[in-house]
This record gives sequence, C-alpha cells and structure tokens, in this order.
Amino acid sequence: MYATATAIWLDTFFAGYDHFFLSILHAIATKLGVILTPLMRLVTFLGEKGIIFFLLALVFMLCADRRDLGVCIFGAVCCGALITNIILKDNVARIRPFEAVAEYNDWWTFLGSPAEDGFSFPSGHVTACAAGMTAISLMRGKKWVVPSVVIVLVMGISRNYLMAHYPSDVLFAAIIGVFSGAVAWLITQLIFRFLNQRANNAVCATILDFDIRDVLPFELPSLPVKKGGVKEAFSAHRSAPTRKAAPARTGAAVREPDADDDVKTYTGSRRQAGGAAVPARSGGSHAIVREGEAQPPVRKTAPSRTASAGGRHAIVRESESSGRRARASLPGAYKGKHEK
Repeated sequence: MYATATAIWLDTFFAGYDHFFLSILHAIATKLGVILTPLMRLVTFLGEKGIIFFLLALVFMLCADRRDLGVCIFGAVCCGALITNIILKDNVARIRPFEAVAEYNDWWTFLGSPAEDGFSFPSGHVTACAAGMTAISLMRGKKWVVPSVVIVLVMGISRNYLMAHYPSDVLFAAIIGVFSGAVAWLITQLIFRFLNQRANNAVCATILDFDIRDVLPFELPSLPVKKGGVKEAFSAHRSAPTRKAAPARTGAAVREPDADDDVKTYTGSRRQAGGAAVPARSGGSHAIVREGEAQPPVRKTAPSRTASAGGRHAIVRESESSGRRARASLPGAYKGKHEK
C-alpha cells in the first residue's frame, strides 16, 4: 500500500511518542483486558461517526430554548467531519497501526479488536467528540470544560487501546475538534443575532419560536436559561407575547413595565385606602391629581403622539386647543391589558 510523504513523516517523527503510549495501554490490557476491552468497545461504538452528537443536536434544535446549542453542536461535528474525513484522511493516507507494524498487529490480535476501514490520520471518533464537547463548553460555560476534557480523553484512549489509531492521530484529531467547535460557535452567534434582530419577520420569528413541546400530547420540563448574552434575549422574545398584565389594586401605588414605556407623556393615578384622593404633587414619573378636579395642563416636552388603546397607563393626548386640559387616568378604568 502506497504511503504519502506526510504519512511517512508522521510515522517517523512520532514513532517514539506513539510506541510509548501504545505499549503502556498494551501492558494494561494484559492485566485488565477482561474488564477494559468490552468497555473500550462500548465507548468506540457510542462515538461511531459522531451519531450520538447528531442526535443530541437534533433534539436541541427542536426546542426553542436550546436551539442555538443544537445548531452549534451540529455545525461543529459537520465542520470536523469535513476537515477529517473529506480533506485529511485520503490525502494523508496514513496506514492504521495494526496494519503497518507487526508488533502492533500482535497487540491488536491479542485484544481481538475488530478490523477498521479507511486510513488512520486523524481519528474521526475523537474529532467528532472534541468538536461536540467544545461546542457545549463554549455555549454553556466553564462548568463543562472539565467534563469535556474527560470525555475526549476517554474516547481517545479507547481508540488507542484497540490499536485502531496512533496516539498522534488522536492528538491532531483533538486539535481539529476544538478548532471546529470554535468556528461553529462563532457562526452560531452570527446566525442567531441576525434572527433576533429580524424577529418581526415571519420566517425569523418561526425559526426562533417553534418548539416541539408545543405540539406534543404531553408536557416536557423546561431547562434553565443561561443569563446574559444572545440566548437570554431569545427567551425574552419568546415569552413577551404571552406576558399578562397584573390586575389593578386599590390602596397601593402601581407601576409596572409597560409596552409603551418609551412614551414619556403618560399619567398614572393613585388612591389612598378607602378611596380618598392623594393631593397632587410635582415631579416624579406620574402626575398625581385630586379626584374630581381637572388635571393641570401637561407640560410639553416632546412631539405629540396618538394615544394607544392598550397598555396599563393612559397615554395623554396633547390638547387640541390651548384652553383644553387633558384628563387623568383613574384606577379601574382598564381591565387587563386592553381597554374593555
């Protein structure tokens, strides 16, 4: 079988490094092979072609509060597969250790490991694992770094233990996986920032808001949302249309966030217990007036706006004539969020 110049250089330059780790794993296999060999086969099976990460990404992409994570994992694994399986494997064409070296073939036979197809450099299992775990770590914070490192190490050890890859194959695969995860993370941030800025568009809103849990016949628990960053804005965008106004209360001041908070010329009202009016005072964000008395003229501070029917505060119209005074809103004038 023909070996490329790159494959020959890898075999020569990393010969000592590869033999050192493979010999250690073989020594461990001779002592604990009864337990470790089935375990390593299971780890390899779970990492086959990154299928477990593709399934995880699919589940996350169907949930609105985890869609960005699913897209990032999917993109990271695809990027790693492109670099590893499409670009490097066939071009480098490094022969697997159990096929290239007689000593490694004996160790492979001792383990009873299954035969592997294709070339050795780099490891596709480790690339997919490192890409997926890097995406999770970047999207969900530092608490995932240590578990990610452990999972990638276990996957790499399993490939070396079964003599399917050289340790140098695993090393480069981990580097490629981290790079793929970082690229996918950057692209994901750009995609969801673009969608969030155009959330009024029907297509973008559908992409952001669709959730498989809304159409399932049973209810699934919601996962916690990471505070800050783009993800929190997505959750706020999704929950905003269903937010309900608090009922009006008598005997206490009420000031809640309003959809029209950007309009500064509104007037609130307040009563004391028993329905007595509170004397008017100057300043503050609400003009307090006595019940039954006309409100003083509104000081013009901004161009007039037309009052909206909704909202929990009445929007003051600018007087059409100089002698006309605006009315103050009264408690109980609105029921719910919209005027009845």
